Amino acid sequence: MRIRTLNALTLPILAASLLLPSCKGKDSQQQGPQIPELAVITVGEEDTQLETGFPATLHGENDVEIRPQISGFLTKVHVQEGQHVSKGQVLFTIDQVSLKAAVDAAEAAVQSAQAQVNVAQANVNTAQTNANNNKLLLDKNIISASAYQTSVDALNAAKAQLNASKAGLGQANAQLITAKKNLSYSTVTAPVSGVVGVIDNKEGSLVSPQSLLTILSNNSDIEAYFSLNEKDLLSMTDDGKRSIKEAIAQMPAVTLLLANGERYSRPGKVVSISGVIDPVTGSASAKALFPNPDGMIRSGATGQVLIPSLRTNSILIPQSATYEVQDMKFCYVVGDSSKVHSTPITIAEENDGKNYIVTGGLKPGDVIVTEGVGVTVKDEMVIKPKK
Repeated sequence: MRIRTLNALTLPILAASLLLPSCKGKDSQQQGPQIPELAVITVGEEDTQLETGFPATLHGENDVEIRPQISGFLTKVHVQEGQHVSKGQVLFTIDQVSLKAAVDAAEAAVQSAQAQVNVAQANVNTAQTNANNNKLLLDKNIISASAYQTSVDALNAAKAQLNASKAGLGQANAQLITAKKNLSYSTVTAPVSGVVGVIDNKEGSLVSPQSLLTILSNNSDIEAYFSLNEKDLLSMTDDGKRSIKEAIAQMPAVTLLLANGERYSRPGKVVSISGVIDPVTGSASAKALFPNPDGMIRSGATGQVLIPSLRTNSILIPQSATYEVQDMKFCYVVGDSSKVHSTPITIAEENDGKNYIVTGGLKPGDVIVTEGVGVTVKDEMVIKPKK
């Protein structure tokens, strides 16, 4: 058996290698947790304009229900859903066969009645001539008074028949007008320019005045209906110091935010606010008008009316720099030695969904944390500010 011996040089190296891990462990324990580096901003005063969004439903300025004025089978649908039509354009045709036959019959009745009037008028003329002649003969004592009276009676009878014939002609003309009107009703035209809505009745359907053929939306202008609560109304009227009419007149242009999140390119104007607050909803109805010359916005769509408000010398901070506890807003202010302090703040009612206007709790020059709020930042934590 061979035995290896350690020389004097080997022993110190071995001892050093045994002590090294223990030294590393001791150093790592003494190092402790690292100070987080977080983004901060220095707040200041500035003129700020924010937009408050109000959910809105959109309607054409004039949505017209298209209903037939007569009953019959739908023989032709001339338009398609979503098509833009002009005033007077033909939309639907109802079966005209029986209606044209009624017009022909009424025209024949008028011609017959006119012939009867002509005959009656001729009889009156003849009777008038006989009565005039008999008057001359009576004056010369050629005929008796009774003979003259007979001619007068015949004249009166002829006149009565003429009046009856004229009445018949008037009735026949009235029936002709009705028949022609019914025939005209078989062609349903657009009373206004607009966009065609849903068409439920197809060709061959039996329709009546109770049938809704479609809704024609005159959407050259779009009305956006939204609600304002009592606080909104008080804010707009300076706590009741001015009328709603004055508040509307002084309101700036508003913007329409479409359902896809895009802003409509044309500004609008608030045109009316109801003076009555609904006791059920606690809100008043308002209407804004937006021009829609190309018909891009369709009646029945939804969106948001964005109303801007301007505040001078205000402090604006991102909403991500705040957190909420029991309906109170807080943010972290960086103090001495970069230690953060949880600070309560008050904010204005209006906001754009991204920023808050701070009305109390902060002053110009304060530094607040904008990163990790509500996640990693804690009260009295020391951070490494990052601007």
